[in-house]
Amino acid sequence: QGAAALAEALKVNTAVTEMWLSDNWIGAQGAAALAKALKANTTVTVMLLSENEISDQGAAALAEALKVNTAVTKMVLKGNQIGDQGAAALAEALKVNTTVTAMGLDSNYIGVQGAAALAEALKVNTAVTEMWLNGNYIGVQGAAALAEALKVNTAVTKM
Repeated sequence: QGAAALAEALKVNTAVTEMWLSDNWIGAQGAAALAKALKANTTVTVMLLSENEISDQGAAALAEALKVNTAVTKMVLKGNQIGDQGAAALAEALKVNTTVTAMGLDSNYIGVQGAAALAEALKVNTAVTEMWLNGNYIGVQGAAALAEALKVNTAVTKM
């Protein structure tokens, strides 16, 4: 309910530029409400949503918002139980989003498939300069996929 109320405010508020909502148990529903607001909001540039149990479902909702949002430059989703499906949804968003420069996905459940999807996105995305993936389960194959992406991506400076 709290995230939904904040989301409603974001639909009309033009002053807030950063939302620091980490450690608030927002969950997938709260993330979906915030995502809906981000589709309309043009002033929020930073979304810190770490440790909120957002899961793949919430990540997918946020990914849909990032496909159309042109304001957010930094999204931190650390420790949100996001797995391969959520990572793949975010990867699809990053293929078309040109404003996100930093994506924090550390301490989630992202495995080889999620890493591979993110790698494919990085092959075409020229906006992301930082991607945090520490504390996941990308393994050797995931790391290899990311390495291949970095051979053609010249924008990423921190991984």
